[in-house]
Amino acid sequence: MRVLIRALVAASWVFLCARAAMDECSDDELHAQRCMPEFVNAAFNVTVVSTNTCGSPPEEYCVQTGATGVTKSCHICAFGDPSNHHSAGYLTDYNNQQDTTWWQSQTMLAGIQYPNSINLTLHLGKAFDITYVRLKFHTSRPESFAIYKRTREGGPWVPYQYYSGSCEKTYQKAGRGFIRTGEDEQQALCTDDFSDISPLTGGNVAFSTLEGRPSAYNFDNSPVLQDWVTATDIRVTLNRLNTFGDEVFNDPKVLKSYYYAISDFAVGGRCKCNGHASECVKNPSGRLVCDCKHSTAGDDCSSCQPFFNDRPWRRATADSSNECLPCECNGRSSSCVFDPELYRSSGHGGRCLSCSDNTDGPNCERCLDYYHREERGGGRCLACSCSTVGSESPQCDDRGVCACKPGVTGEKCDRCQPGFHSLTEAGCRPCSCSPSGSTQECDVNTGQCRCKDNVEGFSCDSPFESL
Repeated sequence: MRVLIRALVAASWVFLCARAAMDECSDDELHAQRCMPEFVNAAFNVTVVSTNTCGSPPEEYCVQTGATGVTKSCHICAFGDPSNHHSAGYLTDYNNQQDTTWWQSQTMLAGIQYPNSINLTLHLGKAFDITYVRLKFHTSRPESFAIYKRTREGGPWVPYQYYSGSCEKTYQKAGRGFIRTGEDEQQALCTDDFSDISPLTGGNVAFSTLEGRPSAYNFDNSPVLQDWVTATDIRVTLNRLNTFGDEVFNDPKVLKSYYYAISDFAVGGRCKCNGHASECVKNPSGRLVCDCKHSTAGDDCSSCQPFFNDRPWRRATADSSNECLPCECNGRSSSCVFDPELYRSSGHGGRCLSCSDNTDGPNCERCLDYYHREERGGGRCLACSCSTVGSESPQCDDRGVCACKPGVTGEKCDRCQPGFHSLTEAGCRPCSCSPSGSTQECDVNTGQCRCKDNVEGFSCDSPFESL
């Protein structure tokens, strides 16, 4: 129990921190703040899958007294008998000390001893931030057993803790190890603290996920420990029974007195929501998910909602709610993505997608190429519409005026200047009119000059000859 108390103290510091308990996601002034679901026994009434359970077929077991030569009290374990079955469902039901129920394995007579192992697997249905795992044994505690976890469903099993009176022999781990600052804080340790055969019944084992981890008191800034406490599944593997050594005589009644039995399997923790939800709820599919706030999304509130990508997603901490912020798209887009390069350069990482109204830019803040901002009428982006023949470029200036080729004029560069003709890809050619015989104007298409009276010719350079 002393370890369990230390575990709960560590949990209080990590999850409640140094300020008032936060059970809501905004304060009285509606400012976002860190929030978290209540602390629960995540294993309560959750199904445990056992690889071995007594009673099928019915078998006799005897109660270990520890005294030699004493007639042992024996009973029947029968799966089909409600008063004599000991299924895995009893591991996580209400633990009533006045009416104890327990799960029980087959006996050593049936071969339940090292190297044969038994797995008890608890599927939590969602990621939890685990503070402790506690087991209460109905028999003596095992000589060797281990606790494992999975960080994600379908992921690899990772050892949490080993318990053994033979750490090096059974698990190739040093006994009573500890973690120094700077070492791997996700390593499982081994201890012989709970491996004595006494007490013969009612012995507790409590594993604290953070006890002995140097960064526990800086949990908000330790991604390693944040991952370490995360689990979607817990597995207890029972490897070696504790005995008095009398099993070597192969007395059936002695072998029937050695078996595993656990009355309570508890997992203390919080539904993992990364500080962005105060409760977990069932979704339409019946799956447990966080009721995310702070514009976050996902089963664990581990991403930002669409259009809230102006800065990277972060866990909430005691100092900052780290809510997701909306992208600034000037009302011209409803979708955006987070752009880390843009965030590094500007402090705003939301890059808008599919800008409307002929706009472009990270925030839909400028007109597309070959468009210009209308000075009146709401600042719409209008097409430059520069002549493909007479303009230097399809891009116009802020007033919508295009850059014209030589001899070309007009806002869109679509006609020749006075004194020029024949608009082509090269621009307009100057009129070749006689200064004395013409008006200095020519036909814009042919170049034919306009002659003064009594003058003729293409260039108006010949006197008019009357018949």
